Amino acid sequence: MAQNASFPISFEFFPTKTAEGAAKHVQVRQALYARQPEFCSVTYGAGGSTQSGTFAMVQAIQQEGVAAASHFSCIGATRQSVRSQLQQLKDMGVRRLVALRGDLPSGYGVGGEFQYASDLVAFIRAEFGDFFHIEVAAYPEVHPQARSPEADLRALAAKAQAGANSAITQYFFNADAYARFVDDAQRLGVGIPVVPGIMPILNATQLMRFSDATGAEIPRWIRLRLQAFGDEPTACKKFQKMGLWGLAFGGVCRGRRRRPLRHIHPWKRQIDTSVLRYHFHIDTLDCIAVTLKNPTLDAKYCASIQLFKHRS
Repeated sequence: MAQNASFPISFEFFPTKTAEGAAKHVQVRQALYARQPEFCSVTYGAGGSTQSGTFAMVQAIQQEGVAAASHFSCIGATRQSVRSQLQQLKDMGVRRLVALRGDLPSGYGVGGEFQYASDLVAFIRAEFGDFFHIEVAAYPEVHPQARSPEADLRALAAKAQAGANSAITQYFFNADAYARFVDDAQRLGVGIPVVPGIMPILNATQLMRFSDATGAEIPRWIRLRLQAFGDEPTACKKFQKMGLWGLAFGGVCRGRRRRPLRHIHPWKRQIDTSVLRYHFHIDTLDCIAVTLKNPTLDAKYCASIQLFKHRS
């Protein structure tokens, strides 16, 4: 599939749990493929709890003619099991991975042969050379388990030194945090691209629960509006009108250039062409299609993003 060179994007999916969800997800993917993503990634359950679902969706995406990236966590795993699973992905024709430490499933103690994501990256390079393009995670607002912001940056540097090609951030709504994080990483010698993660807002309760767990800050004024909207069916339309779901996207596009906010239409965001790609975290299986348009404004790229609710 041809890629959207003017506005490179990628999408992240969660594995479905039911046959009905899987069928609906096919429709959602087909709608998103029209946006010519660079690739679509599929998340990976803690300790491999959803490995079969992840690999099945990755294989389906590959068969649909789109490059797929499998999330791959290593906590609690052995080198033998990781080697076997990576070979399985290689045999499927997968060329991209999102290498993660992962979280231990409930009831597990500390174990396995990998302690950090950098250990996994180094192992992949030692076993498979440059076959896989390796993405790793980055945290503009600091990983919730990091000892300090400096330790978190050093963890990213270790992953880059181990052989990662690029990093994808946890979603955020504070664009200044992303800009500061990239600047600090570069000062530390991290030379790989840091791709901003964008989370469309579709469900207030779910978003706030995810954000509390991941450490992503929801500014107070946004949180209050989300609580006021609630989760009723008309909330999505209210989000569309106010553009709240696109705040992080708009902030990244404008913030890196430090452009003033006035005289910019709420649906048109100045794109920062220095950003490698925008990665959209698609967290809700039954209500998402994202459309991207690229009109010209002042001889520079602009984007208009709109969310539609899919109904079966």
